[in-house]
Amino acid sequence: MPMSTPNIVAGSGSRDVQPVEYRRIYVWELPVRAYHWINAITLVALCVTGYLIGAPIRAFYAAEAYQQYWFGWVRFIHFLAAFIYVFNFLARLYWGFVGNKYSHWNAFFPLKKSQRQEIVDVIKADVLETKLHGPISTGHNALAGMIYFFTFLAFVAQTITGFALYSSMSNSWLPRMFTWIVPLLGGDSGVRFWHHTFLWFFVTFVIVHVYLAFYHDYIEGRGTVSSIIGGWKFEREKSDD
Repeated sequence: MPMSTPNIVAGSGSRDVQPVEYRRIYVWELPVRAYHWINAITLVALCVTGYLIGAPIRAFYAAEAYQQYWFGWVRFIHFLAAFIYVFNFLARLYWGFVGNKYSHWNAFFPLKKSQRQEIVDVIKADVLETKLHGPISTGHNALAGMIYFFTFLAFVAQTITGFALYSSMSNSWLPRMFTWIVPLLGGDSGVRFWHHTFLWFFVTFVIVHVYLAFYHDYIEGRGTVSSIIGGWKFEREKSDD
């Protein structure tokens, strides 16, 4: 349903209020929103617990080791979050084939000339700030979609190296599938190095992602942040230019 909001235009000593029409568009379906928040929670849990596993601290003190088990809980939360993270990611891959056009897999690949041009335009507008914004994508812009694709690849790499590290201490069939990764990367130390490196990639990604979400919410005013909760965005119906 179109909605009207005031648009303030500077005049000679007066303020003219002109209505600007917006329409609501259902962009992010419930499975996509659920994936996003489950992924956010598990990713934060994995980063925090992963850091503590790599650099343990003496958070508590007890005379005997059996009187405390905090590090065991850290490892348990890390492994539990990892399994949830993996199956949540598989569900998102499935939804990339059955979801709407905003969540479809081809939204993450710049296959069209218009998408490649949009990448250039977004870099000029958001990064280099050498031009004003042109048309704004309702879903992910082409640059964001491509970055998310590389992030998915990082998800896969982090999952593989994580299960490879776990394979040496588990008889479960899932981690044992990745035992061949250990000699491929030069032993446990090599696997641990790449697993830890991807940790900092995701820490950086989370910081930049949250910043850009609020940045675009501010400059576009189309409900970018609230859309990942309710699913709706606002698109400008007509311009007063």
